[in-house]
Amino acid sequence: MKTLRRLLPALAALTLAACAGVTPVATIQSPASGWIPAEAGVRAVGLGLPGGARLAGGVTFAGGIELVLAPDSPLHSLSDFKITSGAEFVSVSDAGDLVRGVLVRDATGRLTGVAGLMYRRLTLTDGTPIAEKVDGDAEGLAITPDGLLVSFERNHRIWNYSDVREPTSAPTPVRHPDFEFPLNDGMEGISTGIRGGWRVSAENGGVWDCTARACTVVVPAPETPASDGEYRTTGMDRDEANGGYFIVQRSFSPPLDARAQVRRMAADGSLGPVLVELKLPGTTDNFEGIAAVRNGATTRLYILSDDNNNAPQRTLLLAFDVRD
Repeated sequence: MKTLRRLLPALAALTLAACAGVTPVATIQSPASGWIPAEAGVRAVGLGLPGGARLAGGVTFAGGIELVLAPDSPLHSLSDFKITSGAEFVSVSDAGDLVRGVLVRDATGRLTGVAGLMYRRLTLTDGTPIAEKVDGDAEGLAITPDGLLVSFERNHRIWNYSDVREPTSAPTPVRHPDFEFPLNDGMEGISTGIRGGWRVSAENGGVWDCTARACTVVVPAPETPASDGEYRTTGMDRDEANGGYFIVQRSFSPPLDARAQVRRMAADGSLGPVLVELKLPGTTDNFEGIAAVRNGATTRLYILSDDNNNAPQRTLLLAFDVRD
């Protein structure tokens, strides 16, 4: 995963939310066995200065927050995000931690915060906690009927951790594309499949539909990988209303041009028009996670940024409603 570590502190200063107050997150007093409570603060964020965000027709902004974290917090570097049930969510970090929490919304449904944050270390197949970066670089999450799938890069693989609330200490390897991914550009996007199984999207291009038996190429990986300055897919979730998927993509051109966009992906891997575009002088960062939840005639989208545990960057969670 190419990061935005060269981003200067001005990125944070150029958003209106930087001066807003911080509210402590309500911590969970009696976490489930194996989970550790995590402290954080929340700061409300908007879409920033005019000229930054562009929303397609039928898309509305539904609130946003920044997670304000201590330097040693285990909640840095969150790389994907999925809704598990109601307001409950699960996330994963590229440092090898699984995170759970609850969304807080106001009476109108706008995102205003999170609560009950807790985390636990992901494990190797022998049950021991992951200790090395090469083993713990988790990038994608998919909640399937068969369990919680986590995709990793560097040591490229997909493991099934079974239950979200009580993940197994002995994950099971599952099928992943038979492709030689670059060390730091792997299976960023993963989602439940339309007809069962799971879909995988590589950051540098390439889409596959996988089952327990095999992975089938949907879109071949390009011979020439995309550059940092081109949009690359970093997260994916099902689009229940249209029989396809939502994807989040990001690009970065030095020194400050960090961008993100959300699009639909059809069953054949083709991409639809841009639904959400984020760039300076508006609110933007290194967006990698996405979750989609059907709600009547609309779909609520959440997109999450990975701060890379890098002070100029931020952990942002933004919400959007998309009409069918």
